Amino acid sequence: MDRARPRRHSDLMETSGQGPVQTVPTSASTSAAFEALVRTEFTARTTYLNSASTGLLPGRAVRAMHEATLSVAEGRPADMFADVEAARAAFARLVGVAPSRVAVGASVAVYSGLVAASLPAGAEVLTAEGDFSSTVNPFHVRGDLKVRTVPLERIAESVRPGTALVAVSAAQSADGRIVDLPALRAATRGHGARLYLDASQATGWLDLVEHIADVDFLSSVAFKWLTCPRGVAFFVVPDGPEDPGAPAAFGGVPPLFAGWVAGERPWDSCYGPITELARSARRFDESPSLFAYAGARHSLAVIEELGVAAIRAHDLALADRFRAGLAALGHEPVAAPGSPIVSVPGLGFRQAELSAAGIEVSDRAGQLRAAFHLYNTEADVDRLLEALGES
Repeated sequence: MDRARPRRHSDLMETSGQGPVQTVPTSASTSAAFEALVRTEFTARTTYLNSASTGLLPGRAVRAMHEATLSVAEGRPADMFADVEAARAAFARLVGVAPSRVAVGASVAVYSGLVAASLPAGAEVLTAEGDFSSTVNPFHVRGDLKVRTVPLERIAESVRPGTALVAVSAAQSADGRIVDLPALRAATRGHGARLYLDASQATGWLDLVEHIADVDFLSSVAFKWLTCPRGVAFFVVPDGPEDPGAPAAFGGVPPLFAGWVAGERPWDSCYGPITELARSARRFDESPSLFAYAGARHSLAVIEELGVAAIRAHDLALADRFRAGLAALGHEPVAAPGSPIVSVPGLGFRQAELSAAGIEVSDRAGQLRAAFHLYNTEADVDRLLEALGES
């Protein structure tokens, strides 16, 4: 990292992008503005219905990444750490927390591992059957935790006095089912358990601001519904105490992989042991993939400009249209009300055929999974239904 530094990394911490989240009221003029912005930013050449796997990149993010890579190729590296801080601040606004509670990195599994490391030997962790591996596997590999798995629909009622932590996805990757967060939080509070939420399949379309107070830890990748480049992830921890070095600070999560970026003064923390870790969630930062974050700040700006409420209404209307069309064709999807992810048992084998026809969906455990997002249209839904109706 030996390079000119017109701005110190520490000067950028938690100062970028302050301001309220923009919301979009539902009106004809707003709908037209929504449509215009989407069509300006997204240029898919397929019928792309696979955001649960990878979201499309907006044009402004692509241009920013191109400029960033050119700056390095030409020997004049841009200050992409400013992009990291802008992305941190934008994500904080989207979920309704202070930037000081948000760590940045690249992987949910890393942050699941940190939460797992915060638990004492023998602690009970409650998880949902079939949840995403990055959410639950770090608790299994510890070897000295009691991991109990139940159906998603029973997870709230399965919390008991001995449960230390519930680790669950807000929306299931395989089929889009949404966890009952109010019921789950009532159960965890009633039994003194903590809640770790993987929001990777929810950030960008589900309003997490109304739920964040009910969550102890939250992680999310950003390359799906937040339309960011792969290599961007966020981790939300409890507010830091006056003594950030106390064992219970930040929910007891240990900064196990703290590198130079985790220092309170990163540019003074490049050599030898770090004398002072960041007093905020930055102590849990992974060294960021800078090119990805150069694009991420612009992707997140698109989400904020459109507004999560408007995106949610758009996405769910398309998902409901698809569900109605499936019923007319004699197919019954997995019940996942209120989710833009629709999975149809027994049709996963048609994924390759659909892809060859320019319709991108997923095959997950034999199920055909379609995911409807802000850049999709009713015509996209109808094209998929028409293709499924063909013998």
